[in-house]
Amino acid sequence: MGKYNWQQNDWPDFKYHIDDIENQFFRLAEKIGRVTGKWQALSSDNRQETIINLMVAEAVKTSEIEGEYISRKDVFSSIRKNLGLRYGTETIKDKRAAGIAELMTDVRKTFSEPLTKDTLFHWHRLLFGNNKSIKVGAWRTHTEPLQVVSDAIGKEIIHFEAPPSSIVAKEMNRFISWFNSSNLFETKSTKHAAISSAIAHLHFETIHPFEDGNGRIGRAIAEKALSQGIGRPVLLSLSDTIEANKKEYYNALKSAQRSNEITRWMHYFVQLILDAQSRAENLIDFTLKKASFFDTYSEKLNERQKKVINRMFEEGPDGFMGGMSAKKYVNITKISKATATRDIQYLLEIGAFKQMGEAGGRSTKYQLSLL
Repeated sequence: MGKYNWQQNDWPDFKYHIDDIENQFFRLAEKIGRVTGKWQALSSDNRQETIINLMVAEAVKTSEIEGEYISRKDVFSSIRKNLGLRYGTETIKDKRAAGIAELMTDVRKTFSEPLTKDTLFHWHRLLFGNNKSIKVGAWRTHTEPLQVVSDAIGKEIIHFEAPPSSIVAKEMNRFISWFNSSNLFETKSTKHAAISSAIAHLHFETIHPFEDGNGRIGRAIAEKALSQGIGRPVLLSLSDTIEANKKEYYNALKSAQRSNEITRWMHYFVQLILDAQSRAENLIDFTLKKASFFDTYSEKLNERQKKVINRMFEEGPDGFMGGMSAKKYVNITKISKATATRDIQYLLEIGAFKQMGEAGGRSTKYQLSLL
């Protein structure tokens, strides 16, 4: 018996029992229906804003999971550009942000198309461009083992070792054939979509076909499988949810790569999708609150006040980290502290701001008043 799932005789014949999570499938179907209904009830502008914010969250968080921190502003601008929505003439400086944004857009636009080797190579090139340090847009070919390790040099812990490069092409041909098999997504159901997504992500991550970028592309594949399984682009960000508890994700993946009996992985991944759908519902509720806020206050605000408030809204449902202060207000607007203090006092008086906690003076922080 091999140490890893791909070394075992039953690879990749995954086995699982889902009888005790039927209730989760029911809750997931109910949640997807409710989220879709809420989204469809939004105005066309707010529907578009929700989709963009979900794509931005996915792009930023799928990168953060891998320890890469990209410009949220550049991701936002890039996604709008890729969707054909002009947003001023600002320059997109972060090429990594532009690449991951284009990947997110492509995943959504082409969700119903078959998965191909060329698609995966294209996604890889979007992520890494002309990076000379790795093999871009092609399967890995190096002879040394590809290992997932942690800890300091000399004290490394090997969490996983992928199949040798010599068999990657064969393994990926089998994976792509399975993904596109005629019976995989012909039954449009939440249950079938969740199961297929869980298996697709685990199977791809186990093969680890690229020198780098496997996590980001693997999560894109999971989203594609979900969207194909329900018959429309899914309204959620898996990576946003994974990043909130990254350790649990890696532990679940590590455990699943030890055996082809993947019941525990299936339980974890279905709950992950359910949690991601809940976060998407929170985002839709937040979008409605934002629209209501501007309906109430827009005509009472000058341009610099709108600039600060829009910057606070950019942080999404979790709110502006640490709250707004006079110092942050000055940094955003480039005005004097006295003017910033007057602006904040005015925003408090009209009810747009509310004070956080009991602190007074220079340490006082503020947040938006959302109904």
